[in-house]
Amino acid sequence: MTVEQIYTGCLAQGAYYIVSENEAVIIDPLRETKPYTDRLEKDGVQLKYIFETHFHADFVSGHVDLSKKTSAAFVYGPTANPDFEAIIAEDGQIFEIGKIKIKVLHTPGHTMESSTYLLIDENGKETAIFSGDTLFLGDVGRPDLAQKAASMTQEELAGILYDSLQNKIMPLADDITVYPAHGAGSACGKNMQKETVDTLGNQKKTNYALNQPNKESFIKEVLDGLTAPPKYFGMNVAMNKGGYEDFDTILKKGSQPVSAQDFEAVVEDTGALILDTRNAADFQKGFVPNSINIGLQGDFAPWVGAMIVDVQQPILLVTDLNAEEEAITRLARVGFDNVIGYLDGGFEAWNNSGNEVDTVNRISVETFADQLTADAKVIDVRNETEYAAEHVDEAYSRPLVDINEWATDLNPDEHFFLHCAGGYRSMIAASILNSRGIRNFTEIEGGFGAIKETSVPKSNFVCQSKTLK
Repeated sequence: MTVEQIYTGCLAQGAYYIVSENEAVIIDPLRETKPYTDRLEKDGVQLKYIFETHFHADFVSGHVDLSKKTSAAFVYGPTANPDFEAIIAEDGQIFEIGKIKIKVLHTPGHTMESSTYLLIDENGKETAIFSGDTLFLGDVGRPDLAQKAASMTQEELAGILYDSLQNKIMPLADDITVYPAHGAGSACGKNMQKETVDTLGNQKKTNYALNQPNKESFIKEVLDGLTAPPKYFGMNVAMNKGGYEDFDTILKKGSQPVSAQDFEAVVEDTGALILDTRNAADFQKGFVPNSINIGLQGDFAPWVGAMIVDVQQPILLVTDLNAEEEAITRLARVGFDNVIGYLDGGFEAWNNSGNEVDTVNRISVETFADQLTADAKVIDVRNETEYAAEHVDEAYSRPLVDINEWATDLNPDEHFFLHCAGGYRSMIAASILNSRGIRNFTEIEGGFGAIKETSVPKSNFVCQSKTLK
């Protein structure tokens, strides 16, 4: 028996590939299936089942395409109601793969169909759980996402989650390995550890949610500090439940080169959003006017989902040379399937064609320190917990995720400085503001990470762990 975690950092997502003898299963696969089918062929094994822990909200699973290519059956937990044929398992049902078994533990609370899969090895020993969004390392799944579908309050769902953990997870042996669906950085929890594998025994000791004295305390602590979920989550759930267009078709459609001469006309004809995926340092020096910058070398897919929201939005890409396929793939992982092409030759071709070029005014932290005055306005687009930990004195906390709300309150005649932690998020904000005609600002290179090393006045540092439950 082999168990492999396939972890995708930009989504903070773990898929699992398990083989026993000549049979395999995959748990919570990503959208693109070729890495899995290549691996199955290389190992000479047959994919028997595709296990889904629940209807994912933060990414589109590869279950539909993978089943078509391998004939493997889907398995969902009790109460799941997908719009396609699937095995809806009973609580406690056992599936055999080679010499091993997987037992379904129905663990509702994050969603009502949420299930944990218990791995039983060839000797009959319970060795691991694939806990989906029921149990994370350091946290549990947020119980506020399924309120509408379950016709329940978040408090009721949190109570159900508590019962699932107490009755199905906590009685298991301490030496069992925990393989969660997500790690730190995912919006599906609030306090996850950076590690991606742990023992259940250690989680019983260290996970705040597993150490509450009663259900009432659990509900209070788990719900405390939850921010609003990204708005694209519901659209991803619908795609995972109802099916979607074949990924190979999406990739082919998006891989259409558009010349620099035709690019503007295509934007006008289609209403496409121009998404520039280059890094912030390159973007700020020059870009196609009205482009939105979300760099591939960062938390690309989650920020696309949070900023663009509508998965049906037509998108034209500007990428580094030969990076268009990666961008299309990573967009499809979160349901953005309507990429209609990319700028042939990248920004260099646009610039060489004599087209209009826009820029962002970016300065070093040393220049910022020199220019900062007592009446200067500073906007910090980090999240609230980062701001609470430490910030520039008198800076305004304006999280990037809320830019649609706070941007309307800006005075276009009042200059402001703009920063995040390192420059990734502030350039996203800068590009959005720029596209809306808000240009009287200066973005700070290196963000607060660099500002900390200067003499710029700052608030007293507060450990972030003290600002989170």
